[in-house]
Amino acid sequence: MRIGREFLLFALAGVIGFVVDVTVLYLAAPFLGWYAARVLSFVAAATATWALNRRYAFAARHSGGSLAREYLGYLLTMLGGAVVNYGVYVLTLHTFRGLWVPALGVGLGSGAGMVLNFLSARYLVFRSRRGH
Repeated sequence: MRIGREFLLFALAGVIGFVVDVTVLYLAAPFLGWYAARVLSFVAAATATWALNRRYAFAARHSGGSLAREYLGYLLTMLGGAVVNYGVYVLTLHTFRGLWVPALGVGLGSGAGMVLNFLSARYLVFRSRRGH
């Protein structure tokens, strides 16, 4: 079943994206604060997951358009999940205390936005099949 395989690869890319997200967040937070750093870390993670999803999860579904257009389209379609993601992140920061809380917020937010992001990527960004 293609959609199951795509979702599994999308989720695996999400795990790598989570690592990128948390790494950039903790590196940028001393300079930007936890909220602005989260915006930067989300863009970094979205860029990493776009590249991985393009190569693996949706390799057979490239739009055939320009790379820049596909990348910007991916970032734009991820905004729905990003709103959910960021909301859960902020709620987590306001609810818990500790050095680990921002990472928890990223993880909970990513999980909350994952299904919406998968459907957006599959049906809006990578909707056309190559060679068909």
